[in-house]
This record gives sequence, C-alpha cells and structure tokens, in this order.
Amino acid sequence: MSTVGKRRSLAIVVSAYVTAIAVGYLWLVWGVPTGRRWLDTLIADVLATLVVFGFSRRFANSSFYDAYWSVIPPLLLFYWWSHGDGAAWRCWLIAVVVVVWSVRLTGNWVYGWSGLDHEDWRYPMFRRRAGRWEYAADLIAIHLIPTLQVFLAMLPVYVAVTTPGDGLVWLSVVAFVLGMAAVALEFAADRQMHRFARDRRPGEVMDRGLWGWSRHPNYFGEFGFWFALALFGGAASPGSWWLFAGAAAMLAMFLGASIPMMEARSLQRRPGYQAVVDRVPRFVPRPPRRVRA
Repeated sequence: MSTVGKRRSLAIVVSAYVTAIAVGYLWLVWGVPTGRRWLDTLIADVLATLVVFGFSRRFANSSFYDAYWSVIPPLLLFYWWSHGDGAAWRCWLIAVVVVVWSVRLTGNWVYGWSGLDHEDWRYPMFRRRAGRWEYAADLIAIHLIPTLQVFLAMLPVYVAVTTPGDGLVWLSVVAFVLGMAAVALEFAADRQMHRFARDRRPGEVMDRGLWGWSRHPNYFGEFGFWFALALFGGAASPGSWWLFAGAAAMLAMFLGASIPMMEARSLQRRPGYQAVVDRVPRFVPRPPRRVRA
C-alpha cells in the first residue's frame, strides 16, 4: 500500500479508537455504577472493544484490534490514578514504565503495519477453522479474550495506584528497573528484526543479536513487562499473590499459543529454521547450544 494509503488506514483506525474510548468514557460518566471502580472500568473496556470489533467487521480486517493491546493500559492507569490514593512516587514509577512500553509497542505496530490491505495471518486462520462459528471466533478469540487478559494483567496496577501507603519500597524499585529493562530488550529486539527483514536474502533466518540467544526475545521482554506490573501490585499489597495471575496468563499464552504458532509457520516457510531451533533457546535468553556436526 502507498504512503497515502497507509496514512488513510491509520486515520480510520484512529477514528475507531477515538469512538471506542469515547463510548467507554461515556459509560464511566453516565452508566450505572457497580460500586466497584475496577468493575466499572472493565465494563467500559468491553464496550470499547465491541466498538473496535464493529470496525473490524465493517472493514473485514481484525487487525483493527492489534494496537488496542497497547493503547488502553495507559488510559486505565491514569483513570485509576485520578481516583486513587496510592503513593505518588509509586504511581509515577508505574506511569513511566507503562507509557514507555505503550509508546514503543504502538510505534512498532505503526511502523510494521502496511495498512488496511494487511491483516495478521493468524486471524483468517482462526475464522476459517471456526467454520460457521467464525463470527463468534472473531468476537471472542480475537477481540474479547485479549481484552480480558490485558485487564487481568493490569489489575496489579489498579491495586498499586489505589492502595495508600508506601508498601515495600525496595520491591517497587525492583519492579521499575525490571519493567524498563524489559521494554529496552523489546525495543532492541524489534530494531534488530527490522534491519534483518530489510536486508535479508530469500530463505534466510534470523539468528543474530538477541535472536541468537532466544528465538523469541520480544515475547520474553513482553512477559518481563507484565511481571514487573505484578511486582508493583505486590509491593503495594504484600501477600496478594493473586496479582500474579495476569502475568501467568500472559506466559501461558506466549508459551502455549503464540510461540508454537510462530514456530510452526517458520518451519513451514523457512527450511533453515530447524537449525535455529536446534541451537537457539526457545524463550529465556542464554548462549546458544553447540550442535555436533
């Protein structure tokens, strides 16, 4: 798609998100309150997701949802913070990590998305496998489940910005350092992959830089970010181990779904990828294994 076409596509996506966020906000202002702020925001989040789903169906492209993953968390954070009593210094640390993560991930999506002519290859596969239930698969598997998963992983932030007191200061500092390191790792991995994709030869596989130490360093960094948010929640409310459920769900998705699908596709399309599988660790970065000749 041309640059003009991409800009027009982005304008349409932005209009979809503005509409979705407006619908969610109107619920928060004029909807029937539940008495639990986290539940009010969950309902608003789901309503906004339904708006994005409507645009996805209108333009026959479920990648309308892709950037929602990184756009909504900062909005949840600032809304909760504006109504919370958490320690200001801890809220600022969380805000820095979440905003930097959001800008990086959303920017990476904008950079790599060619426009409405492109849809994530997994979405048509989900719909095709669902057969006559493709509408439900699109709504639930591609839109609602990711929204609920991200919301679950954001609940530690809700606890951190609404719980009074300093809590475990040292753990908040650890969470901040870990979160920023995770985002930096994702940024470096993305840059390396973009350079490789620009210059690679036909059939060549990526096994250099961070990608020589992990076959999926971007997913490892993403898990590190969500784990850092769980630590922030744990620092504000020590002993609340349920706050790690969201990070655990992210890990299960990466290891049980996202990575296996990516691996199967790479093995199918690039015969040389098997050598990378034999040598490079799957998830946690570490020195590559030596393969005997």
